[in-house]
Amino acid sequence: MTDDFAADGQLAQAISGFKPREPQRQMAHAVMKAIDEGQPLVVEAGTGTGKTYAYLAPALRANKKVIISTGSKALQDQLYSRDLPTVSKALSYSGKLALLKGRFQLFVPRAS
Repeated sequence: MTDDFAADGQLAQAISGFKPREPQRQMAHAVMKAIDEGQPLVVEAGTGTGKTYAYLAPALRANKKVIISTGSKALQDQLYSRDLPTVSKALSYSGKLALLKGRFQLFVPRAS
């Protein structure tokens, strides 16, 4: 799995400007292990570590239902509109992707 993050891995080959980072590879390995074992995982890492790709790649490779929760609507939109399409294309992912929002995030007009 961590081969996706190698200098000649899937992500480097498909994403212009991708630079492998060892902390990113380590996080991806920990995420994959947690998914495989059905265990929770909490990761803290600084800006620029590559957290998003480090959890997206193993989530897409897992061949299991994975839920990703974000702390803000802006991050949710960035993840679904930019990062997820980029990583899924790089990994030739052909499964289903869905964006779920809470009821307070949707605009539903009511009849008067």
